[in-house]
Amino acid sequence: MIEEQQTGLKGIMNWFKESITVKLIFIGFLILVLLIPSSLIDDLIRERANRQDEMVKSIADTWSGSQMVKGPVLVIPYRKTVKFIDADKKEAMRDVIENLYILPENLKIKANVKPERLHRGMFETVVYNSSIKLTGNFSKADLGSLSLLPEQLILDKARLEFSISDLKGLKNNPMVNAAGQQLTAEPSFNAHPLFNSGLQANINLSNVSNGAFTFDYTLDLKGSQELHFLHLGKTTDVEVAGNWSSPSFDGRYLPDTRHIDTSGFNAKWRMLYYNRPYPQQWVVDNDLLNDEKKQDDASFGVKLRLPVDQYQKITRTSKYAILIVLLTFVSLFLTEVIRKNRIHPFNYILIGAAMIIYYTLLLSFSEQLGYNMAYLIASVATIALVSVFISSLLKNKGAAILFALILSVIYIFIFVIIQLEDLALMIGSIALFIITGLLMYFSRKINWDKQ
Repeated sequence: MIEEQQTGLKGIMNWFKESITVKLIFIGFLILVLLIPSSLIDDLIRERANRQDEMVKSIADTWSGSQMVKGPVLVIPYRKTVKFIDADKKEAMRDVIENLYILPENLKIKANVKPERLHRGMFETVVYNSSIKLTGNFSKADLGSLSLLPEQLILDKARLEFSISDLKGLKNNPMVNAAGQQLTAEPSFNAHPLFNSGLQANINLSNVSNGAFTFDYTLDLKGSQELHFLHLGKTTDVEVAGNWSSPSFDGRYLPDTRHIDTSGFNAKWRMLYYNRPYPQQWVVDNDLLNDEKKQDDASFGVKLRLPVDQYQKITRTSKYAILIVLLTFVSLFLTEVIRKNRIHPFNYILIGAAMIIYYTLLLSFSEQLGYNMAYLIASVATIALVSVFISSLLKNKGAAILFALILSVIYIFIFVIIQLEDLALMIGSIALFIITGLLMYFSRKINWDKQ
């Protein structure tokens, strides 16, 4: 009786060892378990990417942040008589000062940008020096449409207001030539500032015929990564040139013409006021130009990003981790079954661990050498390690070479998918279809009823 029980127990143990179904269940369970370290790798990649963003922000704080050039706007105070109730509860009249705001008739901006890479440790970002020349003219205000009279205007207290996003980026004090006058720009400390981080230049328009005049000034400006402009002219012409080979144009308006080559770029915009979210002139509303939604609808410019973001590529690569592990395990399982060389489950665990450690190698080397070189090093190291291990397990160099070839095809396939962003879905789908067909072909040789 005891011998029969031992024989039965031994038979069950042999069934567990030899059963293909049990082996497949184990492989499926192991793949699910490997999702845990895979998610931890994703967290590590995000942490390193956030660290890079913090360093970029730190560099921008010490150099100067991204810049948006706004203005100029002509501000003319005027007197207005209003009714009010005095202390005796009687109706009385008094004069108050309000502002008339006028946008340029024509605004031309020409910017020459000189970017450079700034490093802090192993992180880097793009900063730039720029010379931005603004020219244009203001036309006579249409006072009738605003129910104003010429005698209400306080022309000797007029001012030009303009702004940049980060005043720390100014390399010298702008001098404004307007209406035949040379004006010194100063920070704007008005109770109701037209711009955040604003500058103003006081101008006397008492002797300006018809209130029309031209202006020009130059901004010597530092910034980081982005340079944007606000469409304020009735006609706005902007030209930006720089020695950066990978610019990105964004905002409400794309360039009418652009030229990009290895030596740099040149882009030109021309915009009319028809789709501008601001009127040509208005009164009272001091916060109109600070409205973020309207700014988004009227801003445009260029981003000077680094051509390769390794963290973005590593994140995309890590999304294929389970696919790589699955294909590796399936290939190993088919090799085991077809060649009738049993591989212990613990060896599957070790190979799975190597597949996951691959991503820490990729991340660490990419921070020092760049994504492409890191991908090559991590792939060659992992393929060599797993192939040598399989060679020692199966005692068959031919099988190890075949397995190394399979892994190489898998990693090359993933690399091509990462590089071809627009065609990634199509190529990936075709490749997976082919892989499924191959698995169907080789699975014909498996005796699924083996006990």
